Amino acid sequence: MSVKDRVIAIIAEQAVLEPSDVTMESTLEDLGIDSLGLVESIFAIEEEFDISVPFNANEPEKSDFDISSVASIVAGIEALIAEQKK
Repeated sequence: MSVKDRVIAIIAEQAVLEPSDVTMESTLEDLGIDSLGLVESIFAIEEEFDISVPFNANEPEKSDFDISSVASIVAGIEALIAEQKK
């Protein structure tokens, strides 16, 4: 399963939606994911990929990790995975 598919599955689970309801253009707000759901999603992503996401739940706007859309989250995770493999 690709990184994209795994991230979509995690986000869909948090949003209580089917993965087919989650598009790359979706924002977490579109999907009804609140700040707690976001934190849970980040934890699930960290566990799934064995990475550490540079995300400050208290100040998301100051984070280097872009959570503006599903596509940006996938891109960020792919970059973190690539970094870790170096």
